[in-house]
Amino acid sequence: MNKHLLINSLKIGNDLPLVIIGGINVIESEALAFQVAEHFVQICKKLNAPYIFKASFDKANRSSIHSFRGLGLEKGLQILAEIKTRFQVPVITDVHEVVQATAVAQVVDILQLPAFLSRQTDLVVALAKTGKPVNIKKAQFLAPQEMSHILNKFEQAGNDQLMICERGSCFGYNNLIVDMLGFGVMKQSGYPLIFDVTHALQKPGGRVDSADGRRHQVLDLAKAGVSQGIAGLFLETHPDPERAKCDGPCALRLDRLEPFLTQLMQLDQLVKSWPEVEID
Repeated sequence: MNKHLLINSLKIGNDLPLVIIGGINVIESEALAFQVAEHFVQICKKLNAPYIFKASFDKANRSSIHSFRGLGLEKGLQILAEIKTRFQVPVITDVHEVVQATAVAQVVDILQLPAFLSRQTDLVVALAKTGKPVNIKKAQFLAPQEMSHILNKFEQAGNDQLMICERGSCFGYNNLIVDMLGFGVMKQSGYPLIFDVTHALQKPGGRVDSADGRRHQVLDLAKAGVSQGIAGLFLETHPDPERAKCDGPCALRLDRLEPFLTQLMQLDQLVKSWPEVEID
């Protein structure tokens, strides 16, 4: 049975129209965040695509101590609040520490549990206790069926407003793969399944001091994921990916957003128009 998650007036489910969760990897500046949010809002309105803005105020997991991490909790939340008000869209951001949970929950509509931290019980409980919906990133080292343990932790902590997010699995050194058969495994939970297509393009540590990526294959991978009948697509963009301060090699060029989403919304509509076929 498909479970539906209600975010304000936006309903999310594997059997509902594809939700776009998009924005930038990390808030580099207020101007960039507003630019990207405005572009997404315009395109998604044109395509009649439900939309949630995404950006991180801090990137705690970086290859180098000198890597850019963001504008910090206070400034980051201020910008997210302004975007939420100005564009009238829900916002999502990740939480890395237990002490951040309450403050972040007062601003954003959805909390995100980072992949590498998804088994951290104290953080799971802290996010659950906020009462806010949570997007759970599947760790790169977990099998799809192991997500049931994290879902159980949240439920036992009193929160079942959940989404599962696939973002690729470790495949040897410096590489990720996406197991499309795993989508069906995770959908058996009934919870909305989100596909983080841009992070799945990563080649972790591929540039020695930072991650490399395969931006040129983003449409190929996105079409494969959307073909599985999922609740939402998660993606990060940048006007100039070569100059992005984090994960530029994976980011979709902002000026390619409209043709990219046009194809995927059409594909989603087609896939969800097909009757379910029982195959034993």
